Amino acid sequence: AQIAVLTESTDRPDTPLTRELHRLVRTVAAIAVGVGATFFGLTALLDTPASDGFIFAIGITVALVPEGLLPTVTLSLAIGAQQMADQHALVRRLESVETLGSTTFICTDKTGTITQNRMSVAQVWTSEGLVRIDGSGYEPAATVEADGPAARRVAADAAITALACSTGRAVENSGVWVAHGDPMEAAIDALTRRLGLDAGMPEAAITNKFPFDPHRRRASVVTDTEVLVKGAPDSVFERCDALDPSAPAALAAMAERGLRVLTVAAAGPRPERVPTTADEAEHGLKLLALLGFQDPPRPEARGAIDACRAAGIGVAMITGDDPRTARAIAEQVDLRTSDAPVLSGTDLPDDDQLLGALIDRDGVVIARVSPEQKLRIAKALRARGHVVAMTGDGVNDGPALREADIGVAMGLTGSDVAREAADLVLLDDNFATIVAAVRQGRATFENARRFLTYHLTDNVAELTPFAIWALSGGRFPLALGVLQVLALDIGTDTLSAAALGAEPATEGVMAQPPSSGRLLNRTTAIRAFTVAGPTEAVFEMGAFIVGLMAAGWRPGDPFPTGIQLAAASGAAFLTVVVAQSANAFACRSLTRPAWRLGWFTNRFLLAAVVVEVCLAGLFIAVPALANFVGQRLPPAATWPVILLSAPAVLVADAMWKRRAVRGPVREGSELPPEHEKQS
Repeated sequence: AQIAVLTESTDRPDTPLTRELHRLVRTVAAIAVGVGATFFGLTALLDTPASDGFIFAIGITVALVPEGLLPTVTLSLAIGAQQMADQHALVRRLESVETLGSTTFICTDKTGTITQNRMSVAQVWTSEGLVRIDGSGYEPAATVEADGPAARRVAADAAITALACSTGRAVENSGVWVAHGDPMEAAIDALTRRLGLDAGMPEAAITNKFPFDPHRRRASVVTDTEVLVKGAPDSVFERCDALDPSAPAALAAMAERGLRVLTVAAAGPRPERVPTTADEAEHGLKLLALLGFQDPPRPEARGAIDACRAAGIGVAMITGDDPRTARAIAEQVDLRTSDAPVLSGTDLPDDDQLLGALIDRDGVVIARVSPEQKLRIAKALRARGHVVAMTGDGVNDGPALREADIGVAMGLTGSDVAREAADLVLLDDNFATIVAAVRQGRATFENARRFLTYHLTDNVAELTPFAIWALSGGRFPLALGVLQVLALDIGTDTLSAAALGAEPATEGVMAQPPSSGRLLNRTTAIRAFTVAGPTEAVFEMGAFIVGLMAAGWRPGDPFPTGIQLAAASGAAFLTVVVAQSANAFACRSLTRPAWRLGWFTNRFLLAAVVVEVCLAGLFIAVPALANFVGQRLPPAATWPVILLSAPAVLVADAMWKRRAVRGPVREGSELPPEHEKQS
């Protein structure tokens, strides 16, 4: 109940993408409305009728708003979520796709995430000697070596005792022995079979049960004659009378090998009155054995951790295991760095600022952590500016999963509570899957910048005719009307922008530090407002002027009206469409010109551009549509300008990339970090 209260009282933080979209939307809205109001005032000064001035101001506002941005973002996130699902990472909230790409710190469990969660008892320590077990998985068959008959007998008693406190079992499924329930308890069941014992104690002999909880870290059952206990070594040692002095040394030896150690003890005969509380039952214990569980690390864990470090992401291990076991596993997979501390839950300071300073380092290992401490760790790291990904599988992990920027639950072994609190569910419980998801998240964020650049370039071309009209005091006619702007934004640009959202991740996406989280950074602004946008605007206005001259207009003459003006406007419209088609291919990379990317490597984009051009043709060739938006088929003299706009955009983009990228850049990588500054 306390854990449920903690989980429900923890507010889920806004994702970096949500915060950035809110900022971007507010900024764009303020600029668009401000400029629209300014132009409305300008029309009043030019004695334009108020109704016409209002429509004109609406056109300016529409030209500055990238209407397709939010649906394109949503579609890009959906594509990213689908691709993550193909890599065994199930997204529960779309925004989490991008959050993974912004992650700066991953707090990972040990068991099942770094390790395989295929438990097997490799060693049993008793006061009579050691018993060594060499077996595979949960198979009943294994090689058992004991220091003597007494050691084997005590180990068998300990196995039966531990099994009585367990509900998980090893079961045969289609000829393969697998864990049903908790893998550690299934390994205990397998141990009893390997020692030649029956399935365990009859349920009728058990009169009371006290399940495991994260604070006691023990579980016990009461029988007709005794109390049987299993639990974490330190929690059981403190309840034992006359503890064997060699037990702590045996525990240390097992833990330093990376074994997960479980202590088994018993007390009896029990008093006449059946204990009603765990505290009443679990005292005066006699230590029976230490069970050392082997849980090998995942082979891919080391490479995944190296990939995190190359991507500028810190990794910490947070576990409930013994610090020595956690340290051994962390060192086996190179998670712990040479100067990183190994901390226990009791070492953590009460002050959150001190806690953040203590654990904010790559490779730190924190063991014996309670649910409350795990929640504090997430809060402390977020308070230091980190975007935190937290993994968990149990009910106890719910609060921390909800507090973290991205909660990651285990799909194979996780509880329903953990999955409900999480943003991402790993279908294979594998740390390497988190790294693959981070890669996809970064690709999604880069795609968001790609189609933002695409949208903003179009906005420059759309705004230019209105700016020229205003600067001329209304004497120069509008090259584009309000409905033409809407046709460009909604009718022709949306598909290409969405196709950019499906662009695959570049080779170097994990070789860069995490993004600043700003969609509109300096690189995006420069490309849209000083390179591609002005190039499109120059050819757009050039096509419009050529169209006017084809109708007989010369500088100083009155401007043509009616069909002739509509034909010149159609030329400007088609120029923007053709130039934007080229710009879509240019936006695919920050470093390479479009012709080096392969025209067919993003088939979605190729199809989108074809549809875009066909739609533009309908807006020009179908009389009803052409009349509705206010344009006509361009005169023949304008077609060279219209068609040359595409190579012009590609060349301008390639020249900027050549100048912006100084020094060699690995094929497929994006701009180095100095080009990713905020605007």
